[in-house]
Amino acid sequence: MPTFAPARNFVPAKNKRKMKNNNEKTAAVLGLGMMGATLAKLLLAAGYEVTVWNRNKDKSLPLAEAGAIVAETPGAAVNAGQVIVMCVHDYAAAESILSQTAQSGWKGKVLVQLTSGSPAEAERMEQWTESLGARYLDGAIQAAPQQMGREDTPLFISGNAAAWNQALPVLKVFAGSPEWLGIPAGLASSVDLATLSGIYGTMMGFFHGARIMEHAGFPVDKYAALLSGILSTFGDFIQLEGQLVHQNRFEKSESPMSISVDATARILRQAQESGIHDKFPLYAAGMFREAAEKGLANEELAAMIKVLRG
Repeated sequence: MPTFAPARNFVPAKNKRKMKNNNEKTAAVLGLGMMGATLAKLLLAAGYEVTVWNRNKDKSLPLAEAGAIVAETPGAAVNAGQVIVMCVHDYAAAESILSQTAQSGWKGKVLVQLTSGSPAEAERMEQWTESLGARYLDGAIQAAPQQMGREDTPLFISGNAAAWNQALPVLKVFAGSPEWLGIPAGLASSVDLATLSGIYGTMMGFFHGARIMEHAGFPVDKYAALLSGILSTFGDFIQLEGQLVHQNRFEKSESPMSISVDATARILRQAQESGIHDKFPLYAAGMFREAAEKGLANEELAAMIKVLRG
């Protein structure tokens, strides 16, 4: 757990109105990048009294014009809200900012940390928040700023159950149906990393496919349309394989491992014969070859998890 330096002096929020009682709609937003500014705008539109703070004060000006209160310090922002929302570059920045708030009025409040980080960082920050008498939630936003505030906006939250109930009205402003994953604070970060792993793996496969198409003289935009057209079916397949992994059932059913062993070997061979970049197929073919060498060729594709489990 880091040692946050306590703040010494706080300047009251500029033009700050008299604090309302704890039952009224007050929130603070620390960090006004594209996402943070969007979250503040959504809260204002939902009728919240919103106090904002950003290291570069110029970013606060459009929000001030929209009705937000601009705090001179992070500590003043914490004092002004019952739910404190944070969305900055990384946990190093978050910890630097929060170190200035240790003497603020945290007791009974909730810190909703929407900064991307690791499970260990989330759990460390939860300990620090609770040491000040506040509650902590960690969140993973898996949408662009312009997609926030919709019923289908994906927002995953983990942490204290009482904190979840306390912050839920604010979270529903950001996403119509936010999902609480459970009590360990690091769960949201784990989900974020896991889904990003799937997305980045898919995108690297897409980009390698784009090079295959360029080499073949086929328009990449048409290839992208073809691929996007089969992704819904592929999503069903992922769900099936995920169920099999969860159940530890690996007998052949839909897709024997041997099919993918051969397919990835062909992708690698084509890349090498064509002279296109081969690191992605080298990795993929190598993983499936390792599965075959471990005797998994005649099991379901889901048995790849055995290789990754070591």
